[in-house]
Amino acid sequence: QVQLVESGGGLVQPGGSLRLSCLASGSIRNISAMGWFRQPPRKQRELVATISNGGIINYADSVKGRFTISRDNVKNTVTLQMNSLKFEDTAVYYCYAHRLWSDYWGQGTQVTVSS
Repeated sequence: QVQLVESGGGLVQPGGSLRLSCLASGSIRNISAMGWFRQPPRKQRELVATISNGGIINYADSVKGRFTISRDNVKNTVTLQMNSLKFEDTAVYYCYAHRLWSDYWGQGTQVTVSS
């Protein structure tokens, strides 16, 4: 089992920045991809960004140029730096990890972009 604990999130004005972090623990050996998904109000969960253990990164088109994902394989963390936040970035953000044949999720952290 892999446990994922997110930190960060909160309320920010449009154009502002937030940083999300996620710490993986438990059976962390053989974790391949890590990343972030989000679920906006009344919508389905969607990809934000993922990063492989080799550093290959994939971003949703909606966040390219504004969000940056990074990963520390020693500390077992994945971080999402979010800049130039927009109203439509409001969502619950979930940390994600893939290990062997299973997907794991954090409990989610709320990000609200509001003036």
